[in-house]
Amino acid sequence: MRNLSLLKRFRSVDLPIPGSPQCFSIRSEAGTVLVASEFAITEYNPQTGEVLNEVSLTADDYLPEDGSGIVLAIQDLPDQESVCLATANGDVILYNLNTSQLECVGSVDSGLTGMTWSPDQELVTLTTGQESIIMMTKDFEPITEVAINQDDFGEDKFITVGWGKKETQFHGARKVRIWNRECVLQTTSEVVNGLEQSLCWKPTGSLIASTQRHPNKHTVVFMEKNGLLHGDFTLPFEKDQVKVKELLWNSDSTVLAVWAEDLKPKKNDHPNTYIQLWTVSNYHWYLKQSLHFGKDPIKAPACVCWDPEKALRLHILTSGLVSCTYDWGWSTQRSHGLDCHDNANVAVIDGDKVLVTTFRQCVIPPPMCAFELQLPVPVNLVTFHSQAQRTNELAALTADGQVHVYSEGGGTENKAASAFKVVSAPLVLKKTYRVNVDQEEPLTLRLLLWLSEDMFLAVAHGRSMTRLLKLTPSDNQDRKDMMEIGSDIEVDGHVISLCHSLKNGTVALQLEDGQIQKLLMDSSGPSVTEWKDSTGNTINFPQPCVQMALCTLSEEEYFIGLTERSHLFIGDSLVASNISSFVVYDEFLLLTTHSHMCHCLRLSMLSVKGIQSALSSDANQNDETVRKVERGSRIVTVVPQDTRLILQMPRGNLETIHHRALVLAQLRKWLDGLRFRDAFECMRKLRINLNLIYDHNPTVFLDNIEIFLKQIDSINHINLFLTELKEEDTTTTMYPCPSHSAVGKEGKKVDVVCDALRSTMETLDPQKYCLCILTSHVRKTTPELETALQKVHELRVNPPGGTSSVSAEEALKYLLFLVNVNELYEHSLGTYDFDLVLMVAEKSQKDPKEYLPFLNMLKTLEPNYQRYTIDKHLKRYRKALHHLSKCGEEHFTEMLNLVKDQRLYSDALELYPSGSQQYKTLSVAYAEYLVEQQQAEQAGLLLWRCGESTRALQAFVSCTSWRNALAVAAQIPLPPQQLALLARDLAEKLLEARRHTEAALCLEQYAKDCEEAISALIQGAAWEEALRLIYLYNRQDIIETDLKPALLEAHSNQTSFLESQKALFIRHKNRLSVVRELKAKASLELFGEDGPDCADAELYSEASSVMTGSHLGSKYSRSNSRISSRSSKNRRKAEGKKHSLKEGSPFEDIALLNALTQIITVVDKMREEVHSLLKALVLFQFDDAASALQRDYSDLLLLMDKSIPDIWSENLQPGQNTLTGPNSTVNSIVASFQQQKPAVPQQDTEALAPPKMRNSVKWKLNILK
Repeated sequence: MRNLSLLKRFRSVDLPIPGSPQCFSIRSEAGTVLVASEFAITEYNPQTGEVLNEVSLTADDYLPEDGSGIVLAIQDLPDQESVCLATANGDVILYNLNTSQLECVGSVDSGLTGMTWSPDQELVTLTTGQESIIMMTKDFEPITEVAINQDDFGEDKFITVGWGKKETQFHGARKVRIWNRECVLQTTSEVVNGLEQSLCWKPTGSLIASTQRHPNKHTVVFMEKNGLLHGDFTLPFEKDQVKVKELLWNSDSTVLAVWAEDLKPKKNDHPNTYIQLWTVSNYHWYLKQSLHFGKDPIKAPACVCWDPEKALRLHILTSGLVSCTYDWGWSTQRSHGLDCHDNANVAVIDGDKVLVTTFRQCVIPPPMCAFELQLPVPVNLVTFHSQAQRTNELAALTADGQVHVYSEGGGTENKAASAFKVVSAPLVLKKTYRVNVDQEEPLTLRLLLWLSEDMFLAVAHGRSMTRLLKLTPSDNQDRKDMMEIGSDIEVDGHVISLCHSLKNGTVALQLEDGQIQKLLMDSSGPSVTEWKDSTGNTINFPQPCVQMALCTLSEEEYFIGLTERSHLFIGDSLVASNISSFVVYDEFLLLTTHSHMCHCLRLSMLSVKGIQSALSSDANQNDETVRKVERGSRIVTVVPQDTRLILQMPRGNLETIHHRALVLAQLRKWLDGLRFRDAFECMRKLRINLNLIYDHNPTVFLDNIEIFLKQIDSINHINLFLTELKEEDTTTTMYPCPSHSAVGKEGKKVDVVCDALRSTMETLDPQKYCLCILTSHVRKTTPELETALQKVHELRVNPPGGTSSVSAEEALKYLLFLVNVNELYEHSLGTYDFDLVLMVAEKSQKDPKEYLPFLNMLKTLEPNYQRYTIDKHLKRYRKALHHLSKCGEEHFTEMLNLVKDQRLYSDALELYPSGSQQYKTLSVAYAEYLVEQQQAEQAGLLLWRCGESTRALQAFVSCTSWRNALAVAAQIPLPPQQLALLARDLAEKLLEARRHTEAALCLEQYAKDCEEAISALIQGAAWEEALRLIYLYNRQDIIETDLKPALLEAHSNQTSFLESQKALFIRHKNRLSVVRELKAKASLELFGEDGPDCADAELYSEASSVMTGSHLGSKYSRSNSRISSRSSKNRRKAEGKKHSLKEGSPFEDIALLNALTQIITVVDKMREEVHSLLKALVLFQFDDAASALQRDYSDLLLLMDKSIPDIWSENLQPGQNTLTGPNSTVNSIVASFQQQKPAVPQQDTEALAPPKMRNSVKWKLNILK
């Protein structure tokens, strides 16, 4: 749905070319044109008109001096730096561009009728006056000569073909013969009646274009290489009105030019000349541009051709020696409104018709449309009104220079067709203006912008500049159909595009070099100035853009442009290089790429760099800004205040997509405006999670639930909303929004919404919303099925009146739809209401034989036992226990079994008074269970409080709860001898558990054995407490026999242990330094001097050994990666291998750090123990031993304290600096790697944290040296 717009035109007049131009060729590399006339070859610059070279063809008698010579064809040969031309008298002449010399490289006696070169310029073909074809190489060496008219069909002849009878054929009809590169006839077409001489082979395809005159029409026909016809289109002329002089395909086969002139001009009159540009889409041919050159023979084209390099550049040379170069560009004429009034119109030019499609109402695939606007002459360009609320109106500039203005009609409907509704009413012609501008040549006005009701902005050609015209209707009543020039601004350069912002009213124009200028409208008149940003810098496009738009980015106005090579610029910044189309809508920039993706970016939240990053990065799973589209898709338009984006496929068919970013933005607008119905319908249709209605702004939703219910006004839709509720916040998971900051109400979301909706529905109309109320009960986090069933039962008991009310059967049927029938049956049984149970059972698929005997049995039971039976059946054991406790003593045994089976001891104890026999029995059972669970102390407490002292004592002794055991023993009471034995038994267990002080207390106070008590204290290194008992019981002999030897032994053990720990610490520390040096060297060898060069280099870490593990110890790292972690045993085994201290293991450095941490922690915890030992040694005058121990321990602590900074350097601490990130560059990553030691895997971060020493603990004795 694109049109051809004229971007610029170069015009050179009065070219000093001798004679009349007969043919010309384009020199693409030099940008010049070679013209051959009957006298000379002339090379000129089409932009300046300057003649660069000229060589005579008559000086060396190649052509006669009387001007009767004819040049048939001319071809530029860039590889040979020459120009080849053929004359009618049979000469093939080569013109050397370097030496300006002419050379005749061949001659045909019978004369020549045509010359053409192959596209690769390796072969040249000549047609002679003897109706033969001569094929030669580029060096003019003959290859072959064949006759044009042959009886043979060709190599690709059909097996059977019916040609018809000779007398039924049209004599004088033509055939098309096709030869291959070896000049072997391939096919001969069928006889085509009325086929004319024009012939043009499509560059990118297998079609050949020609023209055919029918009895009632004149068509352009296409043939395949096998000679068969393949499609056609009708020229917009009468059957004998014109003759087609030539057909010309452009280089990329997108445009077909038809050069025609009147066939039978009036007497003493000259024929009109036309050049038409046709394009095809969806198998329909559109007339996009029609250039009318009038009847003046001086203005008629003499030569026409497309540029071989620039596909949309057309060169024309007139008989009056005027050179015109037209640069065309593809454009989509769409309305630019931002409100709901805009119909998202797109206008397509098709000759003298404008095809308008209103995408808001309907999506109609081309070539069909919503309505057609028929004009008297072909249309050159279309523009839509740029005034708000009137953007559906359009103006068309026709080939005769008139402006036709169309506006919306009165909206009258056809009363005769009352059963039908007009979806899209056609526009009505409001006014036709003649423009008061000299329009002697085609497309004098080439750009048109409709700014307001009575003002147009147009671009016209000037002599050396572009004229920017402000056009307004004439104030003269006699000339009210005339458009006058209100102001005329000369712009230095060629204006190739105009752009208007409906939001800000800004008008910008782009020049051919990419320069951007702004149109200023003030009281003194319009003027143009350079475009400057907020800092005062001039901003221009680095390259000219074929499409341009204005937008607001970071509260500053920017211009966006797309070049013909798919480069997208925002201001002077290149943001992407693979863009196929774009459109700016409101605050969004929508783009399609050559990688078949469609981006939708919110401009208000992005900067230029942000857009560049968004277009260069891959999309996340929940990224709403990007989606895939069909290959080759282009944007046609966006429906304002809607979610639809219209795309056109390469063939021409349309596709409507709802881009997620547009959808979510529109939904947020609707939800903010409390338009719940619009939002709901859109979400339901596009499968957007309905949780967004609440998650977008929970507070607003809860405050406007009544509005929500009234707008939705559908029981099914409300139920749908309720059933889709889930705890997930969709604004943070599925549909994240950077600006979202709404916080929901405390509590579970599903419960909050269900309760709020149910409360409002019960207030508004509980009968109408009956099913919704049931849904709100069922959908809660803990389904309230009993409540829902009770409501159904109430409906059955008290049937509601009214037509909109719901019966109990309907409600129950709906509940069965929401809940599994078996589950609902079980819950109905739990209500103890047998009527309700029968009602549910009858609606289910259950066999009455399944449930009737059970229900009948229940009805015979006592009420409490009946409920117990039901609860036990439903496995509601706590309720069953409660009901069974009310059934009397005869059921206590059954209750005890239930308690033991379901372990409901605590619940059972709450049902009986503490002094009852049942309470005691339950306590004993509970205690037995606790003993089995290795919780003997708690069992003892239960037994003790219920009077089972003996069993309590056994429980306390079994778990070494010595205080409770001795207390119970005293309560029983036990005889002194048994009490002493008990105390010794407990002391023995305490000594085994290394609880020496507690064992000594039992021995001293209960066993009355002070010697054993002192021995236990000495064994536990409780020196001070041992001394206290020694002097308390006057046993100083133990000092010499036991205490002093124990002190010296403890001193020896501590000294040996400190020496071993010191040696181990130094060895691990030195080995760690060696390992780190080896790994640093290995990393440099891997990365080289220039830093990392592999794709995964940023993943390697010196500290974590990931890199070195994968290279130095790949054997271990690979095997470790395959270790199964299905069991804790395997995980421990894998972890042990990973942290092995074996030299050369992949994670040896981490293992060393762990070992050093353990050594420091153990040594640091000895402070109190050493302090106690030092005091005892000093007391008994072992000063030398104490001093040595204090010195050794102090030295070791100092060594560790000083070594910590070296072992755990600051840059090894996790979280200090990151190696990579969104703002990192290659240089920063290399520098970080070489200067820092980056973070390690999370599981090893504990080893990288230095241990903390308790230096505040005072342990030294100042009396020692």
